Amino acid sequence: MRTLQHKIDFAALVTVNKANPNGDPLNGNRPRTTYQGFGEISDVCIKRKIRNRLQDMGENIFVQSNERADDGKKSLSERAALISAKTGDEYARLACEQWIDVRSFGQVFAFKNKEKDKKGEGVSISVRGPVSIHQAVSVSAVDINSLQITKSVNSEPSDKKSSDTMGAKHMIEFGLYVIKGSINVQLAEKTGFSEEDAEKIKESLRTLFENDASAARPDGSMEVYQLYWWRHKDKTGQYSSAKVHRSLSVKQKDESKIPESVADYEITLASLEGLEPEIINGI
Repeated sequence: MRTLQHKIDFAALVTVNKANPNGDPLNGNRPRTTYQGFGEISDVCIKRKIRNRLQDMGENIFVQSNERADDGKKSLSERAALISAKTGDEYARLACEQWIDVRSFGQVFAFKNKEKDKKGEGVSISVRGPVSIHQAVSVSAVDINSLQITKSVNSEPSDKKSSDTMGAKHMIEFGLYVIKGSINVQLAEKTGFSEEDAEKIKESLRTLFENDASAARPDGSMEVYQLYWWRHKDKTGQYSSAKVHRSLSVKQKDESKIPESVADYEITLASLEGLEPEIINGI
């Protein structure tokens, strides 16, 4: 496969409707927000969803979630042991060939070396990936609704209802988030990230919430509205990623009203000479 030859920038507009896009475990699993009240989705959460979509496409994934593990391995160290190499460089090359998420996002392999366990020695190999993703932030401050919920049965035998039958569920009424990212050609050449891999990343972003439904995110409550894909003419890019991302402007039309849909926002795209994005509608 031919390695990537053109720098790529991308941005995705994501709608959230009565769902919790990314709960904060340190705040009662309430949706993540900034101090100013804007919603956030962590880059780790976004990469997890991309990995899941790539796995659905039949790709080999190194960082698999436990419930999705398809190779019988229960830990990263067990999966890392599938590769045998004499040097760190050789291991990194083989890992990039084996797992698409390693050659996309990079990975730090820091696991004990069984042959040197008695000496307490280990191995640490770092791979820098070409695909970088920002934390997603909502265009407007979000309104979080919290519901008190109860279970109809105790977790443990008891004649009375126990305290654990009570709980809370948190959701965002409506939010429009922007996911931004880039693909660096120089790093792609080092990991072997190919033109075909870039197309797979694009498709995973377009279908980001397929097979992602849960109690916190009911099917249809999260949607990729539009995906913008800028493919530069050369390896270094005609413009900086920051300037490309700024060319997409999303503003609330009437800030005195609470937004309820994408129709409440004005989406504009500034022209960059010689660089036109591919605009892809979500599914």
